[in-house]
Amino acid sequence: MRSVSLVSMICLAMLSAAPGLAETATAATDAAPAAEPAAPAITVSTVGNRVLRDRIIASGFVSAVENVQVAPLIEGQPIEALLADVGDVVQAGQVLAVLSKSTLELQKSQFVASLASARATVAQAEAQMLEARSSADEAQRVNERTAALRNQGTASQAAADTAQANAISATARVTVAVQSLEAARAQVALAEAQLANVDLQLSRTEVKAPVAGEIIARNARVGSVASAAGEPMFVIIRDNALEVIADVAEADVMRLARGQTVNLRLVGGAEPLRGTLRLVEPTIGTATRLGRARITVEDARAVRAGMYVEAEILVKEHDVIAIPVTAVGSGPEGTTVMKVSGDTVQRVPVATGIRDGGWVEVVSGLAAGDVVVTKAGAFVRDGDRINPVAATN
Repeated sequence: MRSVSLVSMICLAMLSAAPGLAETATAATDAAPAAEPAAPAITVSTVGNRVLRDRIIASGFVSAVENVQVAPLIEGQPIEALLADVGDVVQAGQVLAVLSKSTLELQKSQFVASLASARATVAQAEAQMLEARSSADEAQRVNERTAALRNQGTASQAAADTAQANAISATARVTVAVQSLEAARAQVALAEAQLANVDLQLSRTEVKAPVAGEIIARNARVGSVASAAGEPMFVIIRDNALEVIADVAEADVMRLARGQTVNLRLVGGAEPLRGTLRLVEPTIGTATRLGRARITVEDARAVRAGMYVEAEILVKEHDVIAIPVTAVGSGPEGTTVMKVSGDTVQRVPVATGIRDGGWVEVVSGLAAGDVVVTKAGAFVRDGDRINPVAATN
């Protein structure tokens, strides 16, 4: 009985104390402020100035600026000797091959004889002309004397007529002699022209380089008959000048201009070569939709015709306000970035320009010193609060 009474007393004491404990706990809860969730840590970048380069990437092959084909100037003569081969660097006027001269030398001998004969004929015609003129002068004097005697009545009319006829005949013989002399002189001129033509052909039996440069092809063979109808005997790169003919996308052609700097990379080449844009062809390929740019190589000794080249054409280079490319997003509003003001994110539309090496130019919408979210695809929305963390680069 006593134990039951003790337990009852303890229970009553606890019940009496419980309302006070409950009120204390409730008061403590009301006194503590409500805990807010922590803002997410987001990487941000500061808008600053950076030198960006607007470049166009193209590719093509090394080719000669001008290929000069060397063909024989006379045909039908066999090739006796070849004095140059592929890879030789030749000068203008240098003899590359020699053709046979036998037939032409025989023709020259014939024309020399014809010229001598024509000159002898001229001499004979000149003598005949002098004789005819002398006879004509004598006949004219006889005619004049006979006419005078006829007027005096001491010569008959028949004698006067005969003297006049002889004078006319002698004058005609002078005309014939003059024409014969002109014909003989024409034969001399013809023989001289034929002889000069043979001499010209003999000089052309030496096939000479019309320009200086490097020989890249030789189709001539000793013993074959020279002909201009087939393949050229030699092909020369004029002045050994090489260039890169690069294909450029249609959208980039209008941005090219003569004189722009170009970096050229060869397959397996360690260092890029320097070049200059020489010409932009005025047409676009209808099938490929590509334009063509001709690029002069500064050090032509480092390349060979036919090499494949990747070209990086520098359109412009200047100091601009830039942000990482990853900071730029796109949506219904256009191109935007997430600008950070304090710890709050705000979506701002921007206009961009040059993209180079992971950076993009900001034409409008931001100023130097502004802070943007480095990755526009991060899980932040317009008006969100963040904990900005500066990017390491």
